[in-house]
Amino acid sequence: TWANRLSKYLDQVRSLLQYKTNDAKATQDGVILYDPINEYPVVSVNGTFRQVVLSDGKFSGISTSNITAALANTAYTIEWDSIPLAEGITESNGVITFQEAGVYMISFSAQLYSDSSSQKTFWFFPRVNGVDVDGSTIKAVISENSETKVMSRASLFTFSENDTIEAMWAVDSTSAWLNAASSESFAPSAPAATISIVRICR
Repeated sequence: TWANRLSKYLDQVRSLLQYKTNDAKATQDGVILYDPINEYPVVSVNGTFRQVVLSDGKFSGISTSNITAALANTAYTIEWDSIPLAEGITESNGVITFQEAGVYMISFSAQLYSDSSSQKTFWFFPRVNGVDVDGSTIKAVISENSETKVMSRASLFTFSENDTIEAMWAVDSTSAWLNAASSESFAPSAPAATISIVRICR
């Protein structure tokens, strides 16, 4: 039909994004170009070209059960048994892999619990490509019996394609752990740990 022929013709002649050249000027807002050097589209805004962030690069992980340490003062990888969202990011046994390069915002939280009155110290830190990140540790202390404390942190990370990250933790006593609280009649359950990741630029 004529409609099919028109559709096929438009597919053949559809316009492609023009490449951004070294002498391109952002003199008018709303001009979209493709930056071949950085391999992403850009748009002109207020006299400069800004990156257009493409889809993918989102992840959400939850640990819905208690996380315990078999040995004190030993680092373990936190595993995520529930993954509500994963686009451009994969996970296996707690190892998170980035399919595309970029700058990512990572937010982490954990619920600490102690079942004795002695002081317990927890440590949390990221491990990138199998190497612990210097200056990144969170140290938290609880000392009361049946005490619960929630700690969290958000940080920016720059990853290359196929880089990995793990959320590591340790505690100096096996009588303390990351606690997943059961639901109540008036409130839902609480996870032992959560992680959320979003790519903010390439």
